Amino acid sequence: MKVFLCGFGTIGQGITEAIMLKKDFFMKRYGKNVKIVGALDSRTYVIDPEGLDPKALLDTKKKTGKVGTETYSKPSEVMDKLDFDVLIESTPTDIKTGGVGLENIMYALNREIDVVTVNKGPLALKYWEIMDLAKEKGCMIGFEGSVGGAMPIIDLCQYDLAGEKIKSIRGIFNGTCNYILTKMDNGQPFEQALREAQQQGYAETDPTSDIEGYDSACKVVILANSVFGRNVTFNDVDITGITSINADAVALARSNGMVIRLIGEVSPTKLEVAPRLIPKGHPLSLPGTLNTAEISTELAGPILISGRGAGRMETASAIISDLVGILDKRFGE
Repeated sequence: MKVFLCGFGTIGQGITEAIMLKKDFFMKRYGKNVKIVGALDSRTYVIDPEGLDPKALLDTKKKTGKVGTETYSKPSEVMDKLDFDVLIESTPTDIKTGGVGLENIMYALNREIDVVTVNKGPLALKYWEIMDLAKEKGCMIGFEGSVGGAMPIIDLCQYDLAGEKIKSIRGIFNGTCNYILTKMDNGQPFEQALREAQQQGYAETDPTSDIEGYDSACKVVILANSVFGRNVTFNDVDITGITSINADAVALARSNGMVIRLIGEVSPTKLEVAPRLIPKGHPLSLPGTLNTAEISTELAGPILISGRGAGRMETASAIISDLVGILDKRFGE
């Protein structure tokens, strides 16, 4: 199994480390290795049809800040140089156009190459276009890590709950906002909590996507399409972020035994991200950076899941899960 890594930031490095750690697992399960035959970051690339040394890739990136020495203008130019089985796409998300991530995914599918992606933008804008092309080309596409990172929600809804009628899903889908709101629960002003989130690495230098609710909106769109079979995009979501929440609102909620959480809600008729009053002690009042979701089902009732919504190895865990799913279907007995 030959894989190509588009994106070699935190996530790309995490999956490289995970592939290295799971070498014996892959060999025992399939009798073959997963080989990284190419990798690129925003500026450089490195390829080897026989397989690259994962440790050397990581060491080079750490020492030089680059994955390779060769430069490129378009990722497809690099991928054209190789035959490979799976594209792992983890370039930065573009929620306006889908960006290079969308181009990479469509390129791979057109070449009849399976795809694993954590890139929310393409899925939030062109979900059915991507899925229709994958079906046409006989390809598989895994995107478990695009919603909730290590929280296994996509496969849970699509496979483990197959036959169930899922009525709705609502949850905390952005750990950055949850961290900020938890700090505000403890008396910190919004701006101070945001600065601390940035210092801790939970929030980007430009935190707009998180605090305005855009990141959560992408995730509810993916759930709406993949779980409920809807045909919606990011532009269909009713979005309210957390920037208008002040100390008075938090204090009022506290006096009534409540906390404020940014909740994404999706059902056959609802598609919304907004701050909500949640009773203290309720599963959706979860503090800190964890993601959590409440899945309302017809037969099983409410099902609760939680997990780390971001992080190097946490997201790599979801990518490995998708990779195993593809390997089972391609090479399993």
